[in-house]
Amino acid sequence: SRLQHEYVPSAHLSAACTCLAWAPPGGRPPPSKDGPQRKKRKSEVAEVDKQLDVLAIGTAVGSILLYSTVKGELQSKLDGGHDNRVNCVRWHQDNCCLYSCSEDKHIVEWNTQTCKVKCKWKGDNSSVTSLCISPDGKMLLSAGRTIKLWDLETKEVYRHFTGHATSVSSLMFTTVKPMNENKSFDGITGLYFLSGAIHDRLLSVWYIRSDRKEKNAVMSFTVTDEPTFIDLTVSEVKEEPVKLAVVCRDGQLHLFEHILNGYCKKPLTSNCTIQIATPGNDGDSTPKPVPILAAAFCTDKQSLLLVYGNTLQPIIEKVSLNTTESHVCLIRDIQKVLSLKTDVALTKVKTPVVNLDTKVLVPGIPGHSTAVKTPSSGKDKKKNKRKPGETEESIEQRLEALDIDVSKVKTPGGLPQTDSFAVLLVQGLESNDAEILNRVLNTRKENVIKNTVARMPIHAVIPLLHELTKRLQGNPYSASLMVRWLKSVFTLHASYLSTLPDLIPQLGMLYQLMESRVKTLHKLSRLHGRLFILVTQVAASETVQDVTEVNQTAKLVYEDESSEEEGSDDEMIADKDSDENWDEDEEKEEQSDEQDMTVEKEINGDSDLEPENESEEE
Repeated sequence: SRLQHEYVPSAHLSAACTCLAWAPPGGRPPPSKDGPQRKKRKSEVAEVDKQLDVLAIGTAVGSILLYSTVKGELQSKLDGGHDNRVNCVRWHQDNCCLYSCSEDKHIVEWNTQTCKVKCKWKGDNSSVTSLCISPDGKMLLSAGRTIKLWDLETKEVYRHFTGHATSVSSLMFTTVKPMNENKSFDGITGLYFLSGAIHDRLLSVWYIRSDRKEKNAVMSFTVTDEPTFIDLTVSEVKEEPVKLAVVCRDGQLHLFEHILNGYCKKPLTSNCTIQIATPGNDGDSTPKPVPILAAAFCTDKQSLLLVYGNTLQPIIEKVSLNTTESHVCLIRDIQKVLSLKTDVALTKVKTPVVNLDTKVLVPGIPGHSTAVKTPSSGKDKKKNKRKPGETEESIEQRLEALDIDVSKVKTPGGLPQTDSFAVLLVQGLESNDAEILNRVLNTRKENVIKNTVARMPIHAVIPLLHELTKRLQGNPYSASLMVRWLKSVFTLHASYLSTLPDLIPQLGMLYQLMESRVKTLHKLSRLHGRLFILVTQVAASETVQDVTEVNQTAKLVYEDESSEEEGSDDEMIADKDSDENWDEDEEKEEQSDEQDMTVEKEINGDSDLEPENESEEE
């Protein structure tokens, strides 16, 4: 489990490695510089052939690197084949050819000695994600979602298979010879191959027939999660079962053993599931699962190599198989294995000694007091504990102690300042975050809006206008807020907007909105005027009704005994007056009633404005 060799490509940040494949040990391409030396070395040492050396590495930008692990240097770089991410690379067993497929829908055949494209053809209508070369080297399987079998001589599709609903992540042949040995073998008919796809918990097995009729899978294996790593032992004899080891994303390993003999309707479940967990005895009582990263069969087909732990420092272990049990949980104490290296690293870290006199500044919001945690060991802990009476100093007090003007740090009213509003607005527009945009655009303060628009970067003006247009189409309440923003955008950025060549199409929607809004304004104002007159009339008639009647009779009458006649005359006049008043009051009431009637009729739309009708009504 030691790291033997590490290679970081120079462009690993811009062009990340996406896939890799070892060159077959026999057919290693000799480098162009020192060809003769390589030949000498081959004649001297025969074992060099068996050692894996060249590694093909596909990158995210479409180039392929050939790296020699023996020399520890980049041997060559294959460019010009793909213009998008390389998904899979496969070496041909015999003739030093390399096949690669990419997101750009193409498959490329490379000559690794000249580092040039030998042949390039379109492999699928969408990206091609996986490749596999047939055992005899004459056919090539490719898959995006559907699986195709290509004849490598003519580069034509030999067979189609249904494939998976998602993109295929692995393809491999499970048999070398056909099960029916009576017929003559053409190198491909009668073979089985396996495919697995991302987000798919079924691995499918396909059978290559002599006719083109059947396109569906003959059998499938079911696992608990998406398969991340698959290894199998190839069945060479008819009775020999295929052994399959599938590592899932959830960290479990499933083992299958099945003789491939035609169609099987039900999905097959695993013979054995292997998990790894910590013992959970020291400190933490609950055992924790340890993810299995990869697994591979050893040459004897009986034992497995397991890779588990974390990807930075994995542990590789050989485990002999015992498939009588359906579920195996291996207890491994990862901590002990990894602890030796981590202890050394920890001792180098020095912790500063902090005493009570020093003031520690902690980032935070002014006014919020935050407790200071100091790294302390054993004896110091008691010293550093605060006395119960003491309270933690606020940041404001600490800033005062540092003699920093607090007013500069605090923002008035607790609201973000306009420069931060501008930043928020740009962030909201770029990420299309409705929450941020609502927070910024719902402000009513004119000066905040002006300052925000003024401090906005130029490139954000058009996106802001689009956002405002979208919001103007909403309810009228939001429209009234958006108009303020529009006004300040047009006043402050008019010069920039006038320089844009495609301004009219950009603002077309906004113009239409304004037009439709303004069209109704005339009608609305007329309606408003009429309603205003009606409402005032109704209000006036109500005030007339509400006036309390003044009692006209005299509260006190002084009668002179000497002139009885005069008094009677006076009484007569008073009576007359009161009668007249009574008549007047009646007339007034009638008038107000008529007014009410006309008002009601006008409101109901019954008012007839012709003079004859009016006189009749009267």
